[in-house]
Amino acid sequence: QVQLAESGGGLVQAGGSLKLACKVSVSITSIAVMNWYRQAPGKQREMVAWITDYGTTDYSDFAKGRFVISRDNAADTMYLQMNNLKSDDSAIYYCYAQQEVGVTFWGKGILVTVSS
Repeated sequence: QVQLAESGGGLVQAGGSLKLACKVSVSITSIAVMNWYRQAPGKQREMVAWITDYGTTDYSDFAKGRFVISRDNAADTMYLQMNNLKSDDSAIYYCYAQQEVGVTFWGKGILVTVSS
C-alpha cells in the first residue's frame, strides 16, 4: 500500500507563490506516473500536471507557464511550484500516484487559498 502525504498548502495573496510537496511512503522510483489534481468548491476535480518516472511532464492549460512539477528521487517526494497565483487557483490539491496500470493511490489533499 502506497501512502501519499501532501504539505505546503496555505493562504497566499494573489500574485504570490507556494510550493506543494507530496511525500511517498515507498521508493518513488517504483511509481510510474504521478499527478497533481485539484478540486475547487462546487467544481469537478481536475488534473493540474503530471510527471513520469523518466521525468516527462505535462500541464493543463491553466498551469502552463505558472506551475512547475518535479520529483526528487532521493527524497521520495514530488513537488508543485506554483507562481503568480490567482484566486481561481484556490482549491484542495491532491497528489495521485499510478504505480502500474490499475494500481493507483490518492493523497488526502491539502488546501490552497489565494486571496485577491
